[in-house]
Amino acid sequence: MKEENEISRMVLQCAYKVHTKLGSGLLEKVYRECLAYELRKEGLIVEQEKPFPVYYEEVKMDCGYRVDLFINNKVIVELKVVDEFTIEHIAQCLTYMRLSESRLGLLLNFYKKSMKDGIKRLVL
Repeated sequence: MKEENEISRMVLQCAYKVHTKLGSGLLEKVYRECLAYELRKEGLIVEQEKPFPVYYEEVKMDCGYRVDLFINNKVIVELKVVDEFTIEHIAQCLTYMRLSESRLGLLLNFYKKSMKDGIKRLVL
């Protein structure tokens, strides 16, 4: 099973490829579909829009938390098409990481002219 750092490297490699081919400014779901396709070609297990419930006093609450991509049951990937990441984007990714018990999360902003300017790595 691939470790988080190797998965992260593969995600970023595929994100660069998608960004190069499509450019910036399309809808988030377009990038999500294309990135998921590329990651599956690399042999990774990719779940799209995976729901994560919240448990409160042993009661499962379906609160509508859906992560963009959950890779190999280890890495959270949240895609954005925004000018800049906000504290809310970071908090959202950290919440998904806690709910999924993932140690690594990647925020990817496909709005940026260069993909290297649209990457934020989060570690718990």
